[in-house]
Amino acid sequence: MKYLHTMVRVSDLQASLRFYCEGLGLREVRRQDNPGGRYTLVFLAADESPDAEIELTWNWPVPGMAAEDYGSARNFGHLAFRVADIYAFCERLQGMGYTIHRPPRDGHMAFVRSPDLVSVELLQDGHLPPREPWASMPNTGSW
Repeated sequence: MKYLHTMVRVSDLQASLRFYCEGLGLREVRRQDNPGGRYTLVFLAADESPDAEIELTWNWPVPGMAAEDYGSARNFGHLAFRVADIYAFCERLQGMGYTIHRPPRDGHMAFVRSPDLVSVELLQDGHLPPREPWASMPNTGSW
């Protein structure tokens, strides 16, 4: 058996691509538009693990109908990524306007959420010593 991908439904494809590609640093591997099914699939991967993909599924809006509500996404646990410098990574995401819900107070772990509220765990490769302002930051919201 071989692991292929995890599918995440997204309500705004461009906002999601900004988060996953510009924010997290994933790259688009391939894309499939399906006019008959009215959806677009975008497959993303990290350079260090190209076989472990995330499939973003964007169901095209139906004219005259409200977009599907995916709720708080609490029914899905989280995606996890190892990063080289968790402080720099969180600072970049924060600078892009994303909330770091669980700051990397311990120099090891942080959580952020995608535009569709999917929790993303960031894990430091090794451990860094606690550093301000992160060490004193409280949790924000849920992750």
